[in-house]
Amino acid sequence: MRVVYRQVANDDIIRQFRYYLVAASVPEVALRFRHAVRLTVASLNEHPLMAPRYPLRSPRLQNLRSWPVAGFDEVHIYYIPDSGTLRVIRILHQKREVRRILERDGEDLS
Repeated sequence: MRVVYRQVANDDIIRQFRYYLVAASVPEVALRFRHAVRLTVASLNEHPLMAPRYPLRSPRLQNLRSWPVAGFDEVHIYYIPDSGTLRVIRILHQKREVRRILERDGEDLS
């Protein structure tokens, strides 16, 4: 499968990376986070159905799945396996209003 990140998913990675780098002042954690995202997405790409579905009302997100970033259990990757493509929708910390964010994204998903 090929992997496609939505721009907002890339923005999520950058936002979390900057948090660790600047706000928390732990650059080693920032680098470990970025690497963990890559490893987790690669694992999901190998086994795209291993994650449970994340139930939402949006018809465009009916096949959405959620899996934690390795070593960062509070940050989840939300993705859709679809016709040979793993589409990374968002990467969100669980302290955020995840359901609201994803429902809103479902309206904008093309």
